[in-house]
This record gives sequence, structure tokens and C-alpha cells, in this order.
Amino acid sequence: MSAPQDDLTPLFHDTIRRFLEQEVAPHYEAWEEAGEMPRSLWQQLGEAGLLGIDLPEALGGSGADFAIVQLALEEISRQGFGGLASAYNIHANIVMPYLLHIGTPAHRERWLPAMASGEIIGAIAMTEPGAGSDLAAMKTRASRTESGWRLDGSKLFITNGQVADLVIVCAKTDPSAGARGVSLFLVDTTLAGFSRGQPIKKIGQHASDTAELFFDDLRLPEEALLGEAGAGFAYLMQELPRERLGVAAQALGAMEGALALTLDYVRERRAFGRAVGEFQNTRFTLAEVRAQIDMGRAYFEQCVAKYRQGEMNGTDAAILKLQLSEMQCRTIDACLQLFGGYGYTREYPISRFYLDARVQTLYAGTSEIMKEVIARSLLGKSDAP
Repeated sequence: MSAPQDDLTPLFHDTIRRFLEQEVAPHYEAWEEAGEMPRSLWQQLGEAGLLGIDLPEALGGSGADFAIVQLALEEISRQGFGGLASAYNIHANIVMPYLLHIGTPAHRERWLPAMASGEIIGAIAMTEPGAGSDLAAMKTRASRTESGWRLDGSKLFITNGQVADLVIVCAKTDPSAGARGVSLFLVDTTLAGFSRGQPIKKIGQHASDTAELFFDDLRLPEEALLGEAGAGFAYLMQELPRERLGVAAQALGAMEGALALTLDYVRERRAFGRAVGEFQNTRFTLAEVRAQIDMGRAYFEQCVAKYRQGEMNGTDAAILKLQLSEMQCRTIDACLQLFGGYGYTREYPISRFYLDARVQTLYAGTSEIMKEVIARSLLGKSDAP
């Protein structure tokens, strides 16, 4: 992790590590079985100062460097809590920065202190049943009324969707204007017209709830508009680099955690009279994993430095997200292979690392979309999400 512009990194890292070991590790298997984490966990995270790390102190945060949030994501993933990492990324690394960067003073004062304390849980809703990165296919509509806005439509695959108190919703406000017709709205989930579908069952990250959300004649006040009408696409482009930094931090942590598990296993497991770690195939596989992690971290550090200077662009983020998420799947697959049949059992944590990794190439923009973004930058065309 690039050194932030203060000396709080060791303190926060120790706090994060101890919190996870004491408050998460003893319960995580039960949360995986239940398919959800208790709301009390968010309040505990808030009490530990881990939800508003880079939020100004006046809004309930610690005023630390944004890179410590990425460090938190990395440590959560390193300890094998992929579902918590994704939920935390949405709440603390995406929704809160959207409010901080785009929201009005009234927005920030209403929502951010409660989000930093864990009283309010956040989500962001972009994907729809028939529209992911293709904003032109978005069907959720927000139309003006005398008192504000009317929201109609649905969103799919929303992390924290079952528990969110606040959802940033992406909707079309001018269907004829293309990307310039997209706006963002702050939706209080207690409002009439908001509902949730049944929790979506997934192959991994079971502790993190994922939902379909519905908006049926949902009436919003004028102040629910986040930023300017029609500027939603621009805001997405502005904030996506940080989201993808978070995904990359998760990948690095998970790869480090999987490698540590594998090293312990191959030192102890014996085959044909010697430790599995003594076989050349094992040693070469581990060397390749270590090399890939270090190369990925080098680019991640470069992007962190560029983000801090306001210089990280959409192409940087696409390259980072593409390479680190694909690398995570490859390296953890290689690690699981060294466990043999034991790696395919839930008794060994490497199996959860494997299942939790798969979604990394899908959310926050699929690998195919990342390649399209990179290709467009090479050919002089405009960015895509």
C-alpha cells in the first residue's frame, strides 16, 4: 500500500486486523450459512472507526488518507471474508465517497455521520435485468412531478440490497438524451413504493446479501437528486476509478491470503514420502503466484498514487480491474490445485477463497467491458463504464 500522507497506517492496520480476528472470524461461518451478516456488525465497525476512515472529522470520520480504506479492504479479503469485503467496499468505498464528492451540504450532514457510525447502511443500484454497463438499455425512469420526482423500475444484483437504508439509484430522466439523460437519486428505503425481492442465491460470497430492488410510483422530493440532472454518467466516470481500486485491493488481499494458506498446507502435507512443497511443480507454481501478486501490487501502488493526485483515469482503472481480478481467479485456482481433493471441500478455507473470487471478474464492470474501455482509449473513442 502506498504510504498515505499521514502516519496512521500502522494504527489502522492493527485495529482492522484485531477487529476481524475478534469480531468477525468466530462468527463468519455462521454468517455464510445464514446468507447475511447482522446489522450489529456495521455498528461495531462504526464504533471501531472503520466506516468513515477518510471522511472529514466534522462528518463523523477520521480524516485519514483514502488509501487506508483500500488497506481495510485488502485485510478483510486476506483473512478470507470475501462477502464482507464486497459489502464494505460498497458502503465505505463507493456510496460514502459519492455523497462526499457530489452531495450537497444537507446530503452530507443527513447521511454521512449515520453511515460512519453504522446506523445507516448504503448501496448503489446501477445494474438492471436487461442492462448492466449498457446505459442505453436502462429502463428505470425518473420523471418530474410538482413536488419532486417519480421513480419507476427495478435493479438487479445489488450488494447490501436487503439491508440498505439508503440506495443511490441510477435512472433515466431524459430517455432521448443518451448518456446525458442519466441522473442519480438518493432513495430512502423506508419510502412507499420501494420494495425488495427475495435474496439472490450465489455460488460465493454468501455472507454478503444481494437483492433485486423495485421502485413502483416511488415519490421523491426534489432534494433527492444527487448532483445535477443529466450528469449521472459523468459522475459514474468520476467515481468508478475508486470503486475499481477497491476491487483490486480485494484481489490483492485474497491472493495473499490464499498463498499463505497454501504455503502452510504444502509444508505439512506429504506424498510419496516427502512434503508436497518439495516437488518442483509445487515450488514453481508458488513462485509464479508470488511473482504475479508482486507485479499486480506494483501497478496497484501506481494507481493509488495517481488517484491521490487526481490523475487516475478510466483506462487506468480498467487495466487495474481487468488484470487484478483475472489474476485473482488464476492464482487462487493454482493454489487450490495444490490441495488436491481437500481443496474441493468446505472444510478447507481455500475453497471459499476460490468461490468468492469468481465474481470479481463480473461486478464493477466485467472483464469484457474493461477490455472495451481499454480498446476505446487506444482508438480514440469515448470511455464506457
